[in-house]
Amino acid sequence: MASETHGAVTEHAQGMPQLDFSTFPNQIFWLVVSLVVVYLILQRVALPRIASVLADRSASIQRDLDKAEDYKRNAEAAEEAYNKALADARSEAQDIVNAARVDIQKDLDIAIAKADAEIAAKSAESEKAIADIRDSAMKSVKVVANAVAVDIVEAIMPSAGDAKAIKDAVAVRVKE
Repeated sequence: MASETHGAVTEHAQGMPQLDFSTFPNQIFWLVVSLVVVYLILQRVALPRIASVLADRSASIQRDLDKAEDYKRNAEAAEEAYNKALADARSEAQDIVNAARVDIQKDLDIAIAKADAEIAAKSAESEKAIADIRDSAMKSVKVVANAVAVDIVEAIMPSAGDAKAIKDAVAVRVKE
């Protein structure tokens, strides 16, 4: 028996059983059954799970894109608000500068008018002082001229010593 079993093993040992043409119909049957089972498992279990994962990913990506679009719109609105606020601030700053410039000009005009009035008052005082000095100088000139004329006339002609006539002559000459 050992030899028969051993002989049967040697029969099968001569080649690979998969390549034995006598077992091909049986192998093809089990191949078809295996492929149908794999196909049914993939169709009923794996593919729906993959489809749901893909759908979830697609929905998640779409939500993220929608959020990104909302953030983009919010950012654009914020940028517009910022630009408007910046323009308003610049306009307000320009208005403040203009108002300050007008106030400064008013203060400057008042200060200039005050300074002009002070200058005019001091100028009037100076003109009055100059007129007083001029009048005083003219009186002094008349007095000195009379005294010098009397002294010259007495030195040249001691006998012609009419002081009144000399004063009248000096007064006529000083007026000219």
